[in-house]
Amino acid sequence: MDRSASCPHEGDRLSGSLRRMHERLASAIDRIFPAMVDHLADLIRIPSVSALDPAAVRESAEATANLLHEAGFQGARLLEVEGSHPAVFGEIPGPHGAPTVLLYAHHDVQPPGPGWTLEPFEPLERDGRLFGRGSADDKAGIVVHLGAIAAHDGRPPVGIKIFIEGEEEIGSAHLPDYLEQYAELLASDVIVIADAGNWKVGVPALTTSLRGLVDCEVEVRTLSDAVHSGLFGGVFPDALMSLARLLASLHHDDGSVAIDGLVHGDGDHLDLPEHEVRSQAGAVDGVHVIGRGSLTAKTWSQPAISVLAIDAPTVENAVNALVPVARAKVSMRLAPGDDPAQAMDALVGHLESHAPWGARVTVTRGASGHAFALDTSGSAYDAFRAAFEAAWETPAVEMGVGGSIPFVAAFSETYPDAAILLTGAADPTSGVHGPNESVSLDDLRKSMLAEAIALQLLAEDSASA
Repeated sequence: MDRSASCPHEGDRLSGSLRRMHERLASAIDRIFPAMVDHLADLIRIPSVSALDPAAVRESAEATANLLHEAGFQGARLLEVEGSHPAVFGEIPGPHGAPTVLLYAHHDVQPPGPGWTLEPFEPLERDGRLFGRGSADDKAGIVVHLGAIAAHDGRPPVGIKIFIEGEEEIGSAHLPDYLEQYAELLASDVIVIADAGNWKVGVPALTTSLRGLVDCEVEVRTLSDAVHSGLFGGVFPDALMSLARLLASLHHDDGSVAIDGLVHGDGDHLDLPEHEVRSQAGAVDGVHVIGRGSLTAKTWSQPAISVLAIDAPTVENAVNALVPVARAKVSMRLAPGDDPAQAMDALVGHLESHAPWGARVTVTRGASGHAFALDTSGSAYDAFRAAFEAAWETPAVEMGVGGSIPFVAAFSETYPDAAILLTGAADPTSGVHGPNESVSLDDLRKSMLAEAIALQLLAEDSASA
């Protein structure tokens, strides 16, 4: 595959100045793109699993700092707060009067998990995609930012600060500490968070809403100890059957969430064909779509509950005894506009009030994160919309995301006057958090080009204001 193959020019659809900008920056991206892919491959080789390997996360941070230094960032270095994995920072001052843009990505990754048919930390280029853990989420974000700066020969037309986090995949627990300790250092006019994705391969997107998240662990106990199932089965319930009944109460028969008091949003004018969603999810033949409303409403603007894990005896260790205690971890996504504290109360209250057969139910509250709806007005969004359309030759879709990125709210609270944009090079087939994660190299290239164009448009808008 020729990594430097440029996309076709847009001809008369672009204004003269934007066409010239597109041609200049596309040519620069073509020149540097092979090196950017090599950088991404090198980062993939570092197994920076923040949940498991602090040494590898530090190695990844140091490698990222070296890349920033080579790219011309001043003061490229690790940032640390007590108890956290290291983040990475660098900056390039802009011309006088130009806005300052903070570029965000994260260098930590999820554990490989089961199901891989490829080596997760050995990058592989095949069929126009680069495979490996972190290829899309979110080491791609790092090289998108690097590519956009390199397209401007390391001298962008705006001030640039870059912040690469090291613990996003374990909930960004210390990000508020970073934003407090380094508030002035990270202050900016525009924040570009490259940790989202596109509508589909070849169709760019700006993410405009995120669901929130709460989770908990629920324990069900019916007996003080295991007892003979022949002597007591049919007299007292075992903990597993009780837990199963309790978990089943979380949904109505049609699969919609049965907890009272949650926010339910309306559908969106966008929607995906069911066959595409089935393919993306790997749904087995015959399994039903659950819930109510459109597919995008179900994933963007309605709550959803998943049972993530159950602690119970394994099948191979089963004996003829009633199980006395069983536990499960329950995760609930929240629609934009819902309050995590109130939603957690509703989830805990439901579980405690639906104890089957008098079982003792104990709920331990876990993590929570706010849903978020971004303000898409203003010059920053205008610049990125124009840049995306120039790079992809098609308008950007504005979409919601069913996942949660709680730190978006943290940035918004710390910098209330900054425009926040969510972008990314991933697509629905990237396998984010799953096996054989990958990124489209063509979309990766266009993401770099779009960001480079957007930086130029932001500078020109500021100069003309």
